[in-house]
Amino acid sequence: MGKLKSFKKLMKQGGKRRLIIAFWKTLCLTGITNILPDKAYLQLSYRAFFGKKLDLNCPTTFNEKVHWLKLHDRNPDYVKMVDKIAVKEYVSDVIGDQYIIPTLGEYNSFDEIDFDILPNTFVLKCNHDSGSIVICRDKEHFNKKLARKKLTKALREDFFLKGREWPYKLVKRKIFAEKYMEDDNKQELTDYKVFCFNGKVKCTHVCSERFSADGPKFAFYDTDWKIMPFEYHYPKPKCLHQRPKNYDKMVIFAEKLSKGIPLLRVDFYEVGEKIYFGELTFHPGSGLLEFRPEEWDKTLGSWISLGTS
Repeated sequence: MGKLKSFKKLMKQGGKRRLIIAFWKTLCLTGITNILPDKAYLQLSYRAFFGKKLDLNCPTTFNEKVHWLKLHDRNPDYVKMVDKIAVKEYVSDVIGDQYIIPTLGEYNSFDEIDFDILPNTFVLKCNHDSGSIVICRDKEHFNKKLARKKLTKALREDFFLKGREWPYKLVKRKIFAEKYMEDDNKQELTDYKVFCFNGKVKCTHVCSERFSADGPKFAFYDTDWKIMPFEYHYPKPKCLHQRPKNYDKMVIFAEKLSKGIPLLRVDFYEVGEKIYFGELTFHPGSGLLEFRPEEWDKTLGSWISLGTS
C-alpha cells in the first residue's frame, strides 16, 4: 500500500517524465550504464530527461550543443581547468593571484589531513567533482566522522561517468583544504556564474538560497543586469539580486579566461569589496536542465558557435 501511494504521488508531481528520469538515474547508480559508449549514453540520458531525440548532427538548442561539446571539444587544457586545485594556478596566471582563494593543503586521502595545522575555520573539498564540500566553522566541534564518510565516498566516485564530461576522467582525485570565506553582510556567499559564449559574456546566472527549505533559486541577468524572462530548472527568487559592485571586473576576467572557447561558465564570489574566483565549467547543468519557456533553450543555443561548417 505504501509503495502504491508513493507511485501515485510521483505521478501527480510530474507524471511519466519523472518516472523515466528516476528509472534512468537508478540504472546509472547500478553501474549498468557504465559500459555504454559516450555517444549512446548521452543519447539515452537526453531522451530520459527531455523525452525527445538528441540531435547531434545539427544541434540548435543550448542543451544539445552542450552534449555536442562533450563529444567533440577536446582541448587538453580543459583537464587542468576543471581540476579545482590545478585551475587556481591557471587562473592566477591570467587575472592575478589576489583573486584566488588560498589552498591550505592537498591530500590523497582523508587520513592525510593534519587538522592541528589547519585554522579554526576552513573548507574541505574534492577537486574532481561537484558538491563534495564540508565546511568547518569551529574546529573544536567539527564532526570528522561525517566529513570522512562524505569525502572518502566522493573520492571513490568517477564523476566522468555521471555526465560523460570527458575532462573529469583525467583529473587525479584529491581532497584539498581551502580558506573559509564569508561575507559579514550575508548568510551565504552569493555565487555569480558568468556565461561566456565564444569568448563574450552574454548573461550571468545567480544561485541563492541553496540551503532554504524549498530549495535553491536561480535567476539570469543580462549584461545590463536586467532580469531575463525564463527559469532554468529551479524557480526565480522573490527578491531580485543587486548588481555586484565588481561586475564589470567579473566580465573582463571571464572574457579573458574564455577566449577561444565555445562555451565557458566562470564563477565568482563577491566578499565585501573584493571578488574571488570560484571555478570553471564547460558543460553547465551537464546539458540536462530545462528552460521555461522552452524557447530560451534555442535562444541561448544560438549564442554558441560550434564551428561545424
